[in-house]
Amino acid sequence: MEKYRGMLLSLVMALGLAIPAYAESIVVEGSTTVLPIAQRAAEEFMDKNSGADISVRGGGSGVGITSLIEGTCDIADSSRPIKDEELEKAIIRGKAPKANVIAMDGIAMIVNNSNIISELTKKQVKDIFTGKVSDWSDVGGSGGQIVVVSRDSASGTFEAFGELALDKAKVRKDALMQASNQAVVSVVSKTPGAIGYVGLAYLNGVKALKVDGVMPAKETVLSKQYKFSRPLFMYTNGKPQGLAKEFINFILSAAGKNLVDEEGFVSIQ
Repeated sequence: MEKYRGMLLSLVMALGLAIPAYAESIVVEGSTTVLPIAQRAAEEFMDKNSGADISVRGGGSGVGITSLIEGTCDIADSSRPIKDEELEKAIIRGKAPKANVIAMDGIAMIVNNSNIISELTKKQVKDIFTGKVSDWSDVGGSGGQIVVVSRDSASGTFEAFGELALDKAKVRKDALMQASNQAVVSVVSKTPGAIGYVGLAYLNGVKALKVDGVMPAKETVLSKQYKFSRPLFMYTNGKPQGLAKEFINFILSAAGKNLVDEEGFVSIQ
């Protein structure tokens, strides 16, 4: 047997064939906010590592964490910390979710490009999204009905926004609930009276607003001046192992940090 293995190795080397660095596959699932980082990182990692197979899916933070608990994914992307009830379910199933922070983000308030508003206070944001304010004239605008656009309840961005901006108050009942950051951008860009919120990587075609005089940007997120800043996670079952560990380490490497910044997020310093 050893003789045949040696012959095979010699043949591979003679033909100049690459020996796969990995013979493993993992599934990454969850947050649509983290999705651009996960997709880009997976593409670059697989280009550099023959044999590695990384499948990336969206669906929302809640979907990813549920999949990790049920054992149908290896890494759960999340734009919010795991909830107590999710952790309890994980423990019952014999899982031990481990939070791996892979980047920082700011939840940007966005309006249609035609809107004259350039900034809001945190209180005004809360009043708009909880239904206390319904006309743009009440917050310094030129008037007209405010159309509130929000992420749906499966979204980690929805959860984080509720914590950071609304102090856990409920979003108004007439809000237009969307399944992704891009869907929020699409509605706001086509609706003159709309306001929504998205991650920093999704600001194309819309107008970002200052909150309490601070613009959402890499510098203000790092300095924590921007009030709606949050970490982005990749959860694993226990400490990451094998290909999952190598993939996360790649995102945290110099090359990975450049990738994170290029995608419009804030790399870990």
